[in-house]
Order: sequence, then structure tokens, then C-alpha cells
Amino acid sequence: MSSWSLLDGGVDLLKGHAMNDVKELLARMSAIGASDLILTVGAPPQYRVLGVLRTEAKEVVTAADAERLVFSLLNESQAQHLRTQRSIDFSKGFEGLTRFRFNIYYQRDSLAMAARLIPNRIPSFKELGLPEIIRDFALRPHGLVLVTGPAGSGKSTTLAAMIDYINTQRHAHVICLEDPIEYLHAHRTSVIDQREIYADAPSFTDALRSVFRQSPDVIMIGEMRDIETMQLALTLAETGHLILATLHTQDTVHAIHRIVDVFPPAHQQQVYTQLSMVLSGVISQALLLTMDQARRVLAYELMNVNNAIRNMIRERQLQQVYSVMQTGKAEGMVTMNESLKRMVSQGLLDQDVALERSPRPRELARMLGVAMRETSVLNHGDGEGITEDIKWDTRTTVLSGGPEHERV
Repeated sequence: MSSWSLLDGGVDLLKGHAMNDVKELLARMSAIGASDLILTVGAPPQYRVLGVLRTEAKEVVTAADAERLVFSLLNESQAQHLRTQRSIDFSKGFEGLTRFRFNIYYQRDSLAMAARLIPNRIPSFKELGLPEIIRDFALRPHGLVLVTGPAGSGKSTTLAAMIDYINTQRHAHVICLEDPIEYLHAHRTSVIDQREIYADAPSFTDALRSVFRQSPDVIMIGEMRDIETMQLALTLAETGHLILATLHTQDTVHAIHRIVDVFPPAHQQQVYTQLSMVLSGVISQALLLTMDQARRVLAYELMNVNNAIRNMIRERQLQQVYSVMQTGKAEGMVTMNESLKRMVSQGLLDQDVALERSPRPRELARMLGVAMRETSVLNHGDGEGITEDIKWDTRTTVLSGGPEHERV
């Protein structure tokens, strides 16, 4: 079973529990295999199991409950930060449990909290379902490697697996900039320094400015959020460092758009030129519930940047990149549709789930031999657009030429 798996569906999610302290809630979260715990006033505690929110009790969280539970996690300086900034990110380990990442925030003038479970052990590439070329990405001497996908798609775990692999295969100085620190790395063949933003550095930008003087070989950026962070990441990649970073984008080509669009129009050609020189690889990933609803599996799109793609980025011809990826299997490239089709053919994914996730559903429908009906597509230029209100007819009818899918 993949390390994206949680516990099986046989867990009784209706047992009551008392909201005595946060550790009890976190222990229950770990016991039922939940990835997240959400506390908000007026609703019972919510556990996300296999991507779906579920509750175990009818007892709702009161404002007093929320304040007591939240402040039991914070030291004095964190509490002051929360009161003044109205939100805070941090991670914390608990004896007998594991580490958790917390985001605490105010909503409607009351406190709320989202907690994410961080496993003690970093899974391997094989356990995560990542392709072999990820090993090559991790061992490249320089360049920019991006891990993209929506929230909850396992980007941080993929980065942690890459750092862990570097830690066993290279003699390197690795600096991880995280907000907050999630997986903990021990020094093995590499030296791993982990700097938590706001605790060890004021911001990603400040940490990146000072990293030049820290003799790094590999720099991991937990998230590229703003123009300053992106510009510094490009510059560091140009100066011979390997940069590993995450972005919130749905596919590999839009990761390039996302970076370029942050910059003013007058600077965008320069950014295209920089990216054409430093971008090394992009993996875009999604975690999808299997057909038996017992676990989640990784679907991914992988771009291994070659000379053809570099020229297309430099010439701003991004609409042609997808066709290079379709024909680049020998170089390890995989489109999201190819990944989704493979999992449907293996019986892992329901084809409706695959079609809903696909960035190019018409293409995937043709690949699966499925007819579309009642479609409304918003074309975004370089693919088949964002599809709304799609319904799929998967009934088959036998014609003289053999089984065909009926078109409605």
C-alpha cells in the first residue's frame, strides 16, 4: 500500500470523545488515520480522512473551547503574535505521537485551527508512487526544480523525500527554508540545516538574501509566494545552486505562467530568458481516492526540461510545450492524462474521478474512449481549458466493428 494511504475504511467514526485537551484530539486524529483536524466555533471537530471531512461527535466547539485548546499550544511570544497578526503558522511534536503543523487564525472574531499530521518517517519515492527520474532531479548539480499542485497534494512530502535522498547520496550542504518546519532531517552524508521562517529568519526573502553567505549546495524553499522570493530563487539557480521549491499550480506549464505573471510586463521577457536557462524540471501532482475508497494514489505530470522546451520558454511559445511532453517519454516526461489513463486501466481510479481531475478532459475522454455530453468549456488558450458541469456517458453499444462508446 502506498504511503499516501491512511487507515482502512473500517474505522468507527461515530465514537464520542471529550474535548479535554488538544493532545486527545490529535491522538484520535492519528488513531483514525486522518490527515487534518479542523476546529472552528459552532461545529464539532472535523477530521479529514482520505480527503473527506468527517466528524465523530455532536458536541460543538464553543468559543471558550477554542480559546482554551488553541492557547494551550502556544508559548507567550506565539500568543502575542497571534493576537497582533490574527494568524500564526508553526509545527510541534508530541511525546507518544508525532509532529503536527498548525495554522491558527481568527474568523468572525473567534479562534479556529487547522492541524496537519506529519509522519515520523519520510517515505521513499517508490512508496509515494513517484517516477524514477525524481532521483535524477535530486542529484542535479544546479537548476530550479518545482513541485506543484493544489493544497493537500503532497508537495511537502515529495520535497522531503528528495532531501532525504540527497542526504544519502550526496556530500552537500542543504539549507531548507520552511514555514513551518515539517519533516525533521538528520545529518547523514549531507549536512541539513532547517530554518523556520519567523523563528529563525524574518521572511523567505531575508533568508534567501543571507543564504549566499552560508555556502549552500542545495536550497529548499517551502513556497515561492512573492516576486522577491521568485527573483532570488532564479538568481540562486543561475549562480550554480540546486533550488527545490513548491508552487500552487494545476499543471507543469502553468507553473511557468505563474512565475512570469508575478513580474511587471516590462520585466517578463527577462524572466522568460532566466527560466529558459535555469528551469530543470517540474512535477505537478494530485492525490486521488482509489475506486475502492481505501487509499489515495498519486497522479502526476512531469516535465524534464530539454533544449526544445528551453527554446520555447525563451521564445514565449508555451502553447507548444505540451506537445513536446507528449513525445518525450524517452526522457521521462509524462502528461497528467497519461498518468490518469494508466491508473484507470489498472483499476485504481474511477474514470469519472480521472476526468474531473484532468486539465484536458476532452483529450482524456478520447484516450479512454468515453463520450462527453453537456459540456461547457472555458478556453484558456494552451490546452482544452477549464471544464464546468461535465457529464460523461460510459454506456457501450456493440456495432459491426466491435464495442464502441455511445455518443449522446
